[in-house]
Amino acid sequence: MNAHDAQHAEPMHVDRDGPRDAPPLLLIHGSGASGASWGPVVPALAARHRVVRIDLPGCGQSPRATSYDVPAQAGRVAALLDELGLRAVTVAGHSSGGYVATALAEQRPDLVGSLAMISTGPHLDALLPQSAILRVMLAPPFGPLLWWQRSDAMIRKGIGATLAGPAPIPPGMVADVRSTTYRAFRKVLRENTAYLAEQSVPERLAALGLPVLVVFGAADPRWDPASARQYDVVPDVRVEMLPGVGHMPMLEAPEPVGQLLLDFATLCAGTPPAGPA
Repeated sequence: MNAHDAQHAEPMHVDRDGPRDAPPLLLIHGSGASGASWGPVVPALAARHRVVRIDLPGCGQSPRATSYDVPAQAGRVAALLDELGLRAVTVAGHSSGGYVATALAEQRPDLVGSLAMISTGPHLDALLPQSAILRVMLAPPFGPLLWWQRSDAMIRKGIGATLAGPAPIPPGMVADVRSTTYRAFRKVLRENTAYLAEQSVPERLAALGLPVLVVFGAADPRWDPASARQYDVVPDVRVEMLPGVGHMPMLEAPEPVGQLLLDFATLCAGTPPAGPA
C-alpha cells in the first residue's frame, strides 16, 4: 500500500442505521462536529434509507489524521464507500461537510448520485463575523488555553451561538465536540478556507451535472442567507430557505429537513415521493 492509499485508509468512526438493502444516504458533518449532529433527523431517514454517518478524522470518535485538506478527506470517504460496496449514494453535507461531499463527487463521480448542501457557505465572501464567544474559543491567544477547559455548558453555548433560537443539542454531540483537539480544528478550518478560495462551491457543482439540494436557514448567523442564491448557477438545483432557522437546521428544524432530504433522495431515484403515512 503506497502513502496515498495509506492516507485514505485512516480509520473513521461510522454509525449505520436503517435496512442494509435500502437506498444509501451518507451524512457528513461540519467542522469540529461529528455524526451525532445529524441525530435528530436519523430516525425519519432510516425508515427508508441505509443511513451512514461518519466522524471525519480528527473529529468526534475518529483518530487524528496526517492531513485535513478537503480532497484528502473526500478520499477517505471514498475508501469507506468502496469498503461498504455502495454506489450512486445520496450524499448530504452540513456546512463544511458540503465541501467534502463536493470533493467526493469531483474525485469519484461513480460513488455519488446526488448532493445535498445544508448550510454550506458557497464562497468566502458570504462568511459573516463570528460571535464573541466563538472568536474567543477559536482564535489565539485565548483559544488554545480555553480549549481543554471547556465545560459542557460552554460547549453548548458555543453551539447555541450558531442557532437562531433555542434547540435541543444531542448529548453525544457535546461529548464529540469535547474530544476534537484545538490543533485539528484549526487545521480543518484552514483547509476549508483553501478549498473555497480555489473555487466556489456553486462553480464546482455546476461542472458536475448532478442533482443538488441546497437548504439554508434564513437566519443563519455564520453564512449570509442571501448567498444561497449563488447556487442558482447549478443547472439541476433546488434551493430551500427555512424561516427562523440558523446554521444547524438538523437541530432547529429536524422534521422539515428530514422531509426535504427524503423527498430529494426519492426524486433523484426516479420515483414519486411517498405521501404522509
